[in-house]
Amino acid sequence: MRDELALQTESDPDATALVDAATDRSWTYAALDDAVEETAGRLAALGVASGDRVAVLVDTRPAFARLAFACARLGAVLVPLNARLAVPELEAQVEAVEPVCCVCEAETEAAATAFGAPAVSVDAEGDAVALADREPLDFERAEPSWTDTRAVMFTSGTTGDPKAVRLTYGNFAASAVASAFRLGVLPGDRWLCPLSTYHMGGLSVLLRSALYGTTAVLTRGFDADAVLDALADYDCTGVSLVPTMLQRLLDADRAVPDALRFALVGGAPTPPELVERALDAGVPVCPTYGTTETTSQVATLRADQAAARPDSVGRPLLGTDVTVVGDDGDPVGPGETGEIVVSGPTVAPGYVSGASAPDRYCEYGLRTGDRGRVDADGYLRVGGRQADRIITGGENVHPAEVADVLRSHPGVADAAVVGVPDDEWGERVAALVVRERDSPVTAAELRAHCEDRLAGYKRPRTLRFAEALPRTASGTVDREAARAELAGEN
Repeated sequence: MRDELALQTESDPDATALVDAATDRSWTYAALDDAVEETAGRLAALGVASGDRVAVLVDTRPAFARLAFACARLGAVLVPLNARLAVPELEAQVEAVEPVCCVCEAETEAAATAFGAPAVSVDAEGDAVALADREPLDFERAEPSWTDTRAVMFTSGTTGDPKAVRLTYGNFAASAVASAFRLGVLPGDRWLCPLSTYHMGGLSVLLRSALYGTTAVLTRGFDADAVLDALADYDCTGVSLVPTMLQRLLDADRAVPDALRFALVGGAPTPPELVERALDAGVPVCPTYGTTETTSQVATLRADQAAARPDSVGRPLLGTDVTVVGDDGDPVGPGETGEIVVSGPTVAPGYVSGASAPDRYCEYGLRTGDRGRVDADGYLRVGGRQADRIITGGENVHPAEVADVLRSHPGVADAAVVGVPDDEWGERVAALVVRERDSPVTAAELRAHCEDRLAGYKRPRTLRFAEALPRTASGTVDREAARAELAGEN
Protein backbone atom coordinates (compact mmCIF):
# COMPACT_ATOMS: atom_id res chain seq x y z
CA MET A 1 0.00 0.00 0.00
CA ARG A 2 1.51 3.32 -1.09
CA ASP A 3 0.90 6.55 0.81
CA GLU A 4 -2.07 8.71 -0.19
CA LEU A 5 0.11 11.57 -1.43
CA ALA A 6 1.84 9.32 -3.96
CA LEU A 7 -1.49 7.92 -5.11
CA GLN A 8 -3.06 11.36 -5.56
CA THR A 9 0.02 12.56 -7.44
CA GLU A 10 -0.53 9.77 -9.98
CA SER A 11 -4.26 10.46 -10.14
CA ASP A 12 -4.32 14.27 -10.36
CA PRO A 13 -0.79 15.78 -10.16
CA ASP A 14 -1.85 19.34 -11.05
CA ALA A 15 -4.56 19.64 -8.36
CA THR A 16 -3.73 21.95 -5.44
CA ALA A 17 -2.72 19.93 -2.40
CA LEU A 18 -1.61 22.57 0.09
CA VAL A 19 -1.90 26.32 0.63
CA ASP A 20 0.04 28.37 3.17
CA ALA A 21 -2.21 31.36 3.87
CA ALA A 22 0.60 33.19 5.68
CA THR A 23 2.72 33.40 2.52
CA ASP A 24 0.07 32.80 -0.18
CA ARG A 25 2.22 29.95 -1.46
CA SER A 26 0.62 26.80 -2.79
CA TRP A 27 1.76 23.33 -3.86
CA THR A 28 0.24 21.00 -6.41
CA TYR A 29 0.18 17.32 -5.54
CA ALA A 30 3.18 16.81 -7.83
CA ALA A 31 5.16 19.65 -6.20
CA LEU A 32 4.32 18.51 -2.67
CA ASP A 33 5.21 14.93 -3.57
CA ASP A 34 8.65 16.09 -4.76
CA ALA A 35 9.17 18.07 -1.55
CA VAL A 36 8.14 15.10 0.58
CA GLU A 37 10.47 12.79 -1.35
CA GLU A 38 13.35 15.17 -0.64
CA THR A 39 12.44 15.48 3.06
CA ALA A 40 12.21 11.71 3.38
CA GLY A 41 15.68 11.41 1.80
CA ARG A 42 17.10 13.90 4.30
CA LEU A 43 15.53 11.97 7.20
CA ALA A 44 17.00 8.77 5.77
CA ALA A 45 20.41 10.46 5.71
CA LEU A 46 19.96 11.07 9.44
CA GLY A 47 19.45 7.35 9.93
CA VAL A 48 15.65 7.30 10.14
CA ALA A 49 14.33 3.92 9.03
CA SER A 50 11.04 2.07 8.85
CA GLY A 51 9.50 1.60 12.29
CA ASP A 52 11.50 4.39 13.92
CA ARG A 53 9.65 7.07 15.84
CA VAL A 54 10.26 10.66 14.78
CA ALA A 55 9.23 13.35 17.27
CA VAL A 56 8.09 16.58 15.61
CA LEU A 57 8.07 19.80 17.58
CA VAL A 58 6.80 22.00 14.74
CA ASP A 59 3.55 23.98 14.75
CA THR A 60 1.08 24.37 11.88
CA ARG A 61 3.08 25.19 8.74
CA PRO A 62 4.03 23.47 5.45
CA ALA A 63 7.17 21.99 7.03
CA PHE A 64 4.96 19.92 9.34
CA ALA A 65 3.00 18.61 6.36
CA ARG A 66 6.20 17.55 4.58
CA LEU A 67 7.41 15.76 7.71
CA ALA A 68 4.09 13.99 8.27
CA PHE A 69 4.05 12.57 4.74
CA ALA A 70 7.80 11.92 4.70
CA CYS A 71 7.50 9.71 7.78
CA ALA A 72 4.83 7.66 6.03
CA ARG A 73 6.99 7.35 2.92
CA LEU A 74 9.82 5.94 5.02
CA GLY A 75 7.53 3.78 7.13
CA ALA A 76 8.57 5.78 10.21
CA VAL A 77 6.11 6.71 12.95
CA LEU A 78 5.13 10.36 13.29
CA VAL A 79 5.06 11.62 16.90
CA PRO A 80 3.71 15.20 17.02
CA LEU A 81 4.64 17.01 20.23
CA ASN A 82 2.69 19.90 21.74
CA ALA A 83 4.82 23.00 21.19
CA ARG A 84 3.02 24.75 24.06
CA LEU A 85 4.20 22.34 26.74
CA ALA A 86 6.90 23.19 29.25
CA VAL A 87 10.23 21.36 28.94
CA PRO A 88 9.58 18.91 31.85
CA GLU A 89 6.26 17.94 30.26
CA LEU A 90 7.90 17.40 26.88
CA GLU A 91 10.69 15.37 28.46
CA ALA A 92 8.14 12.97 29.91
CA GLN A 93 6.61 12.45 26.47
CA VAL A 94 9.97 11.95 24.76
CA GLU A 95 10.94 9.38 27.37
CA ALA A 96 7.68 7.52 26.78
CA VAL A 97 8.21 7.08 23.02
CA GLU A 98 12.03 7.08 22.67
CA PRO A 99 12.25 8.76 19.23
CA VAL A 100 15.37 8.48 17.07
CA CYS A 101 15.35 12.27 16.62
CA CYS A 102 13.32 15.37 17.42
CA VAL A 103 12.59 17.67 14.47
CA CYS A 104 12.03 21.24 15.60
CA GLU A 105 11.78 24.80 14.29
CA ALA A 106 13.47 28.01 15.43
CA GLU A 107 10.81 28.70 18.08
CA THR A 108 11.09 25.23 19.63
CA GLU A 109 14.81 24.54 19.25
CA ALA A 110 15.66 25.41 22.85
CA ALA A 111 13.18 22.82 24.08
CA ALA A 112 14.21 20.19 21.53
CA THR A 113 17.89 20.39 22.45
CA ALA A 114 17.04 19.68 26.10
CA PHE A 115 16.12 16.08 25.29
CA GLY A 116 18.31 13.05 24.84
CA ALA A 117 17.19 12.52 21.23
CA PRO A 118 19.20 14.39 18.55
CA ALA A 119 17.60 17.72 17.59
CA VAL A 120 17.14 18.54 13.91
CA SER A 121 15.75 21.89 12.76
CA VAL A 122 13.68 22.70 9.67
CA ASP A 123 14.97 26.28 9.94
CA ALA A 124 18.51 27.26 8.96
CA GLU A 125 19.38 28.92 12.26
CA GLY A 126 20.37 27.98 15.80
CA ASP A 127 22.63 25.24 17.08
CA ALA A 128 20.54 22.22 16.09
CA VAL A 129 21.48 20.20 13.01
CA ALA A 130 19.81 21.79 9.98
CA LEU A 131 17.71 19.28 8.07
CA ALA A 132 18.46 21.13 4.83
CA ASP A 133 22.19 20.50 5.29
CA ARG A 134 21.71 16.76 4.93
CA GLU A 135 22.14 15.47 1.39
CA PRO A 136 19.08 13.34 0.58
CA LEU A 137 19.80 9.64 0.65
CA ASP A 138 18.20 7.13 -1.69
CA PHE A 139 15.66 4.99 0.12
CA GLU A 140 13.08 2.33 -0.61
CA ARG A 141 9.52 3.57 -0.29
CA ALA A 142 7.60 1.82 2.45
CA GLU A 143 4.41 -0.07 1.69
CA PRO A 144 2.74 -0.25 5.09
CA SER A 145 -0.31 -2.35 5.91
CA TRP A 146 -3.53 -1.02 7.45
CA THR A 147 -2.50 -2.38 10.85
CA ASP A 148 0.92 -0.68 10.92
CA THR A 149 1.33 2.30 13.24
CA ARG A 150 1.23 5.60 11.39
CA ALA A 151 1.37 8.04 14.31
CA VAL A 152 1.67 8.19 18.06
CA MET A 153 -0.25 11.06 19.62
CA PHE A 154 -0.50 12.11 23.23
CA THR A 155 -3.63 12.63 25.26
CA SER A 156 -3.89 13.61 28.90
CA GLY A 157 -6.62 11.01 29.39
CA THR A 158 -8.19 10.87 32.80
CA THR A 159 -5.12 10.24 34.94
CA GLY A 160 -3.00 13.26 34.02
CA ASP A 161 -0.04 11.10 32.95
CA PRO A 162 1.06 11.30 29.31
CA LYS A 163 -0.61 8.52 27.31
CA ALA A 164 0.94 7.77 23.97
CA VAL A 165 -1.84 6.53 21.71
CA ARG A 166 -0.84 4.22 18.85
CA LEU A 167 -2.87 4.99 15.71
CA THR A 168 -2.75 2.86 12.57
CA TYR A 169 -3.08 3.62 8.87
CA GLY A 170 -6.44 1.86 9.06
CA ASN A 171 -7.60 4.12 11.89
CA PHE A 172 -6.88 7.27 9.89
CA ALA A 173 -8.45 5.89 6.70
CA ALA A 174 -11.61 4.75 8.51
CA SER A 175 -11.92 8.15 10.18
CA ALA A 176 -11.57 9.98 6.85
CA VAL A 177 -14.20 7.79 5.19
CA ALA A 178 -16.65 8.13 8.09
CA SER A 179 -16.20 11.91 8.18
CA ALA A 180 -16.75 12.10 4.40
CA PHE A 181 -20.06 10.26 4.72
CA ARG A 182 -21.23 12.78 7.33
CA LEU A 183 -19.84 16.08 5.96
CA GLY A 184 -19.58 15.21 2.26
CA VAL A 185 -16.61 15.66 -0.09
CA LEU A 186 -16.52 17.61 -3.37
CA PRO A 187 -13.60 17.75 -5.84
CA GLY A 188 -13.04 21.47 -5.24
CA ASP A 189 -13.13 21.33 -1.45
CA ARG A 190 -10.66 23.45 0.51
CA TRP A 191 -10.44 22.73 4.23
CA LEU A 192 -8.99 25.53 6.37
CA CYS A 193 -6.91 24.48 9.38
CA PRO A 194 -6.18 27.09 12.07
CA LEU A 195 -5.73 24.29 14.64
CA SER A 196 -2.35 23.06 15.81
CA THR A 197 -1.26 20.04 13.81
CA TYR A 198 0.07 18.36 16.95
CA HIS A 199 -3.60 17.91 17.91
CA MET A 200 -5.77 15.30 16.22
CA GLY A 201 -8.12 17.93 14.79
CA GLY A 202 -5.29 19.67 12.94
CA LEU A 203 -3.48 16.55 11.77
CA SER A 204 -6.76 15.09 10.48
CA VAL A 205 -7.26 18.01 8.07
CA LEU A 206 -3.89 17.35 6.43
CA LEU A 207 -4.25 13.59 6.13
CA ARG A 208 -7.90 13.57 5.08
CA SER A 209 -7.41 16.22 2.41
CA ALA A 210 -4.62 14.16 0.85
CA LEU A 211 -6.76 11.03 0.95
CA TYR A 212 -9.66 12.89 -0.68
CA GLY A 213 -7.43 14.60 -3.26
CA THR A 214 -8.65 18.02 -2.08
CA THR A 215 -6.85 21.07 -0.66
CA ALA A 216 -5.68 21.80 2.89
CA VAL A 217 -5.25 25.50 3.72
CA LEU A 218 -3.02 26.30 6.71
CA THR A 219 -2.96 29.43 8.87
CA ARG A 220 -0.21 30.17 11.39
CA GLY A 221 -2.05 30.12 14.69
CA PHE A 222 -5.48 31.65 15.15
CA ASP A 223 -6.43 35.25 14.52
CA ALA A 224 -10.10 35.88 13.78
CA ASP A 225 -9.54 38.43 11.02
CA ALA A 226 -6.76 36.37 9.41
CA VAL A 227 -8.96 33.25 9.43
CA LEU A 228 -11.91 35.15 7.96
CA ASP A 229 -9.62 36.58 5.28
CA ALA A 230 -8.31 33.11 4.45
CA LEU A 231 -11.83 31.68 4.25
CA ALA A 232 -12.71 34.32 1.66
CA ASP A 233 -9.40 34.50 -0.22
CA TYR A 234 -9.18 30.76 -0.84
CA ASP A 235 -12.90 29.98 -1.21
CA CYS A 236 -12.73 27.54 1.67
CA THR A 237 -15.58 25.07 1.91
CA GLY A 238 -14.74 23.78 5.39
CA VAL A 239 -12.98 24.86 8.56
CA SER A 240 -12.08 23.12 11.84
CA LEU A 241 -12.42 25.13 15.05
CA VAL A 242 -12.71 24.87 18.82
CA PRO A 243 -15.61 26.73 20.47
CA THR A 244 -13.44 29.67 21.56
CA MET A 245 -12.35 30.21 17.95
CA LEU A 246 -15.94 30.12 16.74
CA GLN A 247 -16.90 32.69 19.36
CA ARG A 248 -14.10 35.00 18.27
CA LEU A 249 -15.08 34.68 14.61
CA LEU A 250 -18.63 35.69 15.52
CA ASP A 251 -17.36 38.58 17.66
CA ALA A 252 -15.50 39.89 14.60
CA ASP A 253 -18.95 40.55 13.13
CA ARG A 254 -17.98 39.68 9.55
CA ALA A 255 -19.90 37.51 7.14
CA VAL A 256 -18.50 34.11 6.23
CA PRO A 257 -18.19 33.35 2.50
CA ASP A 258 -21.04 31.57 0.72
CA ALA A 259 -18.65 28.75 -0.26
CA LEU A 260 -18.40 27.53 3.36
CA ARG A 261 -20.29 24.23 3.70
CA PHE A 262 -19.31 23.27 7.24
CA ALA A 263 -17.59 24.60 10.34
CA LEU A 264 -16.57 21.54 12.36
CA VAL A 265 -16.43 22.60 16.02
CA GLY A 266 -14.98 20.27 18.65
CA GLY A 267 -12.23 19.84 21.21
CA ALA A 268 -14.62 20.96 23.95
CA PRO A 269 -18.41 21.07 24.35
CA THR A 270 -20.02 23.73 22.15
CA PRO A 271 -22.62 25.63 24.22
CA PRO A 272 -26.11 25.48 22.65
CA GLU A 273 -26.35 29.28 22.69
CA LEU A 274 -23.11 29.48 20.67
CA VAL A 275 -24.55 27.02 18.13
CA GLU A 276 -27.69 29.13 17.81
CA ARG A 277 -25.67 32.33 17.49
CA ALA A 278 -23.57 30.79 14.73
CA LEU A 279 -26.63 29.65 12.81
CA ASP A 280 -28.16 33.12 13.13
CA ALA A 281 -24.93 34.54 11.63
CA GLY A 282 -25.09 32.17 8.68
CA VAL A 283 -22.26 29.91 9.86
CA PRO A 284 -22.98 26.24 8.98
CA VAL A 285 -21.87 24.98 12.38
CA CYS A 286 -21.37 21.24 12.93
CA PRO A 287 -20.77 20.41 16.61
CA THR A 288 -18.69 17.28 16.98
CA TYR A 289 -17.37 14.98 19.68
CA GLY A 290 -14.21 12.92 19.38
CA THR A 291 -11.06 11.81 21.14
CA THR A 292 -7.46 11.11 20.24
CA GLU A 293 -8.04 7.39 20.77
CA THR A 294 -10.87 7.46 18.21
CA THR A 295 -8.78 9.27 15.55
CA SER A 296 -10.95 12.39 15.87
CA GLN A 297 -14.72 12.31 15.28
CA VAL A 298 -17.04 9.91 17.08
CA ALA A 299 -20.29 11.77 16.38
CA THR A 300 -21.04 14.91 14.37
CA LEU A 301 -24.19 16.99 13.97
CA ARG A 302 -24.84 18.32 10.48
CA ALA A 303 -25.56 22.02 10.13
CA ASP A 304 -29.10 21.35 8.92
CA GLN A 305 -29.79 19.43 12.14
CA ALA A 306 -28.25 21.94 14.54
CA ALA A 307 -31.24 24.28 14.87
CA ALA A 308 -33.44 21.47 16.19
CA ARG A 309 -30.75 19.96 18.45
CA PRO A 310 -28.23 22.68 19.43
CA ASP A 311 -27.25 20.73 22.56
CA SER A 312 -26.31 17.57 20.63
CA VAL A 313 -23.18 16.39 18.81
CA GLY A 314 -25.21 14.26 16.42
CA ARG A 315 -25.39 10.57 15.69
CA PRO A 316 -22.27 8.37 15.66
CA LEU A 317 -20.40 8.29 12.35
CA LEU A 318 -20.46 5.41 9.89
CA GLY A 319 -18.98 2.28 11.45
CA THR A 320 -18.81 3.78 14.93
CA ASP A 321 -20.86 2.32 17.78
CA VAL A 322 -21.51 4.27 20.98
CA THR A 323 -22.62 2.53 24.13
CA VAL A 324 -23.45 4.41 27.33
CA VAL A 325 -22.69 2.38 30.45
CA GLY A 326 -23.58 2.92 34.07
CA ASP A 327 -21.34 2.71 37.12
CA ASP A 328 -21.71 -1.08 37.05
CA GLY A 329 -20.36 -1.24 33.50
CA ASP A 330 -23.68 -2.35 31.99
CA PRO A 331 -25.41 -0.42 29.19
CA VAL A 332 -28.11 2.04 30.22
CA GLY A 333 -31.31 2.84 28.39
CA PRO A 334 -32.02 5.70 25.95
CA GLY A 335 -31.86 9.09 27.63
CA GLU A 336 -29.96 7.78 30.66
CA THR A 337 -26.56 9.30 31.49
CA GLY A 338 -23.40 7.28 31.92
CA GLU A 339 -19.90 6.84 30.56
CA ILE A 340 -19.47 6.97 26.77
CA VAL A 341 -17.87 3.82 25.32
CA VAL A 342 -16.86 3.72 21.64
CA SER A 343 -16.06 0.85 19.29
CA GLY A 344 -15.33 0.65 15.58
CA PRO A 345 -12.48 0.87 13.05
CA THR A 346 -11.38 4.33 14.17
CA VAL A 347 -10.58 3.18 17.72
CA ALA A 348 -6.85 2.90 18.41
CA PRO A 349 -5.54 -0.60 19.16
CA GLY A 350 -3.86 0.66 22.33
CA TYR A 351 -0.97 2.59 23.78
CA VAL A 352 2.77 2.29 23.33
CA SER A 353 4.73 0.22 25.80
CA GLY A 354 5.18 2.03 29.10
CA ALA A 355 2.05 4.12 28.66
CA SER A 356 -0.59 1.42 28.59
CA ALA A 357 -4.00 1.68 30.17
CA PRO A 358 -5.75 -1.67 29.74
CA ASP A 359 -8.64 -0.55 31.93
CA ARG A 360 -9.65 1.90 29.19
CA TYR A 361 -10.98 -1.00 27.07
CA CYS A 362 -13.98 -3.13 27.99
CA GLU A 363 -16.30 -5.54 26.19
CA TYR A 364 -18.13 -2.60 24.57
CA GLY A 365 -15.01 -0.80 23.35
CA LEU A 366 -12.99 2.19 24.51
CA ARG A 367 -14.02 3.80 27.78
CA THR A 368 -13.68 7.51 27.02
CA GLY A 369 -14.03 8.81 30.56
CA ASP A 370 -16.65 11.28 29.30
CA ARG A 371 -20.25 11.30 30.39
CA GLY A 372 -23.18 11.53 28.03
CA ARG A 373 -26.50 10.12 26.92
CA VAL A 374 -28.06 8.91 23.68
CA ASP A 375 -31.69 9.79 23.08
CA ALA A 376 -34.32 7.55 21.53
CA ASP A 377 -33.46 8.88 18.06
CA GLY A 378 -29.77 8.00 18.41
CA TYR A 379 -28.43 11.52 18.99
CA LEU A 380 -25.55 11.86 21.46
CA ARG A 381 -25.34 14.57 24.08
CA VAL A 382 -22.08 14.99 25.99
CA GLY A 383 -21.98 16.62 29.39
CA GLY A 384 -19.48 16.35 32.20
CA ARG A 385 -16.62 13.92 32.62
CA GLN A 386 -16.10 10.78 34.60
CA ALA A 387 -12.92 12.30 35.91
CA ASP A 388 -12.49 15.93 36.87
CA ARG A 389 -10.65 16.87 33.71
CA ILE A 390 -10.84 20.54 32.73
CA ILE A 391 -11.26 21.51 29.07
CA THR A 392 -10.14 25.09 28.46
CA GLY A 393 -10.11 26.45 24.93
CA GLY A 394 -10.09 22.91 23.55
CA GLU A 395 -7.07 21.85 25.67
CA ASN A 396 -7.29 19.13 28.31
CA VAL A 397 -5.99 19.85 31.81
CA HIS A 398 -5.87 17.34 34.64
CA PRO A 399 -6.32 19.07 38.01
CA ALA A 400 -3.98 16.71 39.87
CA GLU A 401 -1.06 17.70 37.66
CA VAL A 402 -1.58 21.41 38.39
CA ALA A 403 -2.12 20.77 42.09
CA ASP A 404 1.14 18.79 42.28
CA VAL A 405 3.06 21.73 40.80
CA LEU A 406 1.48 24.14 43.27
CA ARG A 407 2.27 21.83 46.20
CA SER A 408 5.90 21.62 45.09
CA HIS A 409 6.33 25.25 46.19
CA PRO A 410 7.72 25.32 49.75
CA GLY A 411 5.13 27.89 50.80
CA VAL A 412 2.14 25.71 49.87
CA ALA A 413 0.63 23.14 52.22
CA ASP A 414 -2.21 21.99 50.01
CA ALA A 415 -4.15 22.91 46.89
CA ALA A 416 -7.36 21.99 45.07
CA VAL A 417 -7.68 22.65 41.34
CA VAL A 418 -11.02 22.74 39.52
CA GLY A 419 -12.50 24.13 36.34
CA VAL A 420 -14.88 27.06 36.63
CA PRO A 421 -17.11 28.47 33.88
CA ASP A 422 -15.49 31.02 31.57
CA ASP A 423 -17.32 32.96 28.87
CA GLU A 424 -14.34 32.89 26.49
CA TRP A 425 -12.58 29.58 27.15
CA GLY A 426 -15.51 27.39 28.23
CA GLU A 427 -13.68 26.64 31.47
CA ARG A 428 -10.70 28.20 33.17
CA VAL A 429 -8.27 26.60 35.58
CA ALA A 430 -8.85 27.75 39.15
CA ALA A 431 -6.91 26.88 42.31
CA LEU A 432 -7.74 27.11 45.98
CA VAL A 433 -4.45 27.17 47.92
CA VAL A 434 -3.62 26.63 51.58
CA ARG A 435 -0.34 28.26 52.67
CA GLU A 436 2.17 26.61 54.95
CA ARG A 437 2.05 28.08 58.44
CA ASP A 438 3.48 31.63 58.45
CA SER A 439 4.29 31.45 54.73
CA PRO A 440 4.07 34.85 52.97
CA VAL A 441 3.79 33.31 49.49
CA THR A 442 1.71 35.41 47.09
CA ALA A 443 -0.40 34.59 44.07
CA ALA A 444 2.16 36.29 41.84
CA GLU A 445 4.93 34.06 43.22
CA LEU A 446 2.88 30.93 42.60
CA ARG A 447 2.12 31.99 39.04
CA ALA A 448 5.84 32.53 38.47
CA HIS A 449 6.48 29.09 40.01
CA CYS A 450 4.15 27.54 37.41
CA GLU A 451 5.62 29.33 34.40
CA ASP A 452 8.43 26.91 33.57
CA ARG A 453 6.61 23.85 34.93
CA LEU A 454 3.27 24.01 33.16
CA ALA A 455 2.02 24.94 29.70
CA GLY A 456 0.28 28.31 29.61
CA TYR A 457 -3.23 26.87 29.31
CA LYS A 458 -2.64 24.68 32.40
CA ARG A 459 -1.67 27.55 34.70
CA PRO A 460 -4.34 28.78 37.12
CA ARG A 461 -6.11 31.87 35.80
CA THR A 462 -7.94 32.13 39.11
CA LEU A 463 -6.03 31.64 42.36
CA ARG A 464 -7.36 32.19 45.86
CA PHE A 465 -5.99 31.42 49.32
CA ALA A 466 -7.97 29.65 52.05
CA GLU A 467 -7.34 28.57 55.63
CA ALA A 468 -8.33 25.01 54.73
CA LEU A 469 -9.72 23.09 51.79
CA PRO A 470 -13.41 22.16 51.96
CA ARG A 471 -13.79 18.43 52.49
CA THR A 472 -16.55 15.83 52.52
CA ALA A 473 -17.40 13.64 55.48
CA SER A 474 -15.02 10.98 54.16
CA GLY A 475 -12.14 13.47 54.10
CA THR A 476 -11.83 13.94 50.34
CA VAL A 477 -11.77 17.41 48.87
CA ASP A 478 -15.28 18.72 48.23
CA ARG A 479 -14.75 19.83 44.66
CA GLU A 480 -18.16 21.41 44.26
CA ALA A 481 -17.59 23.54 47.36
CA ALA A 482 -14.16 24.55 46.08
CA ARG A 483 -15.66 25.40 42.70
CA ALA A 484 -18.33 27.53 44.37
CA GLU A 485 -15.64 29.48 46.25
CA LEU A 486 -13.66 30.07 43.07
CA ALA A 487 -16.35 30.61 40.46
CA GLY A 488 -16.73 34.31 41.14
CA GLU A 489 -13.00 35.04 41.34
CA ASN A 490 -10.98 36.46 38.42
